Amino acid sequence: MNMMDDMETKAMLSRSWNGTSSSVGGSSTNHQRRRRPAGKQPPRRQKSIRQDIGRAAAETYLVTRLSFTLLRCLGVGYRWMNRLFALACYAMLLMPGFLQVAYYYFFSSQVRRSVVYGDQPRNRLDLFLPTTSDGQKPVVVFVTGGAWIIGYKAWGSLLGRQLAERNIIVACIDYRNFPQGTISDMVNDVSEGISFVCNNIADYGGDPKRIYLMGQSAGAHISSCALLEQAIKESRGESISWSVSQFKAYFGLSGGYNLFNLVDHFHSRGLYRSIFLSIMEGQESFEQFSPEVRVKDPSIRDAISLLPPIILFHGTSDLSIPSDASKTFADALRGVGAEAELILYEGKTHTDLFLQDPLRGGKDDLFDHIVSVIHADDKEALANDAMAPPRKRLVPEILLRMAHHISPF
Repeated sequence: MNMMDDMETKAMLSRSWNGTSSSVGGSSTNHQRRRRPAGKQPPRRQKSIRQDIGRAAAETYLVTRLSFTLLRCLGVGYRWMNRLFALACYAMLLMPGFLQVAYYYFFSSQVRRSVVYGDQPRNRLDLFLPTTSDGQKPVVVFVTGGAWIIGYKAWGSLLGRQLAERNIIVACIDYRNFPQGTISDMVNDVSEGISFVCNNIADYGGDPKRIYLMGQSAGAHISSCALLEQAIKESRGESISWSVSQFKAYFGLSGGYNLFNLVDHFHSRGLYRSIFLSIMEGQESFEQFSPEVRVKDPSIRDAISLLPPIILFHGTSDLSIPSDASKTFADALRGVGAEAELILYEGKTHTDLFLQDPLRGGKDDLFDHIVSVIHADDKEALANDAMAPPRKRLVPEILLRMAHHISPF
């Protein structure tokens, strides 16, 4: 594709997003109360149901727009027609679980949807709160994936629900996707969302001294960039609104941390080079947004010492982002003196760890490991975890096995 084609593609993609901010901004949960005549009781439940249905419709509309934007970016060729068909089959197989999680997301009183954290489009986050209110709770700030194009805060609903059941608050940060924004916009959005959580989570019952940062897939890349950039600013004495010292640990799930190693891989998978370069602001920006490369820079050695413990999780059968991406990042971190741990799951794909395994219920090694790290210094919480009932299965096993084999990711 030549330069003129790229310019035309960008212009077409940008036009496709006109009006998006207004549709997203309207999903805020703040509603004005109206005066009513004395003696008359309003139909509160009926009004609440109408509001929930309206919000559900708005969320569905946004997800549909994201899906069509992804198709415009990737083109509708033979390869992508096959993948689109596989995705439709995959979603149908997991639909019993998706419907249950969606009901929880839209109708649970423990979910605070679309809390505003900034003034840009998509600057919203969802909060998943435990049912108990005894004392301050540990907090997980979660950044979801989506190939930098279809990332959305609601993708973290399953994780939010299950961690909230273990008395942990989860904040799922939304951010601008391409072509509404490029990688620097995404990193800035996530950093601003993190700042909001660090400075306001106590108002929701969270403990500002027990915050954990977690990213999945593209979200792992974006959140690691935000964490490293903040550490660099802090080491240089620049003005900051949040500190990396507020984080007890960083969890990276199925992420990619070196753009130089990923560009050809994504091109072969259908995220074509011209689109990838547009998302990442050109190859000249690869070093800035490649944490694996950047941590090796001697000029930021002071920033490395500020980083929290980093734990990377990856499945060995991940085709979307090979597990070597986490391995080489862990090696680079250890090479410069950072505390890093790598945990590989044999035979797990890109979606097994984040979707199929949680939907399976029962014991989940990844989930149990994350909870054990968060509750490591809380003997009472560890005791409660040991006595917690098995998590509910949301999808029959035969459907999960079929989904594992046809997943396009």
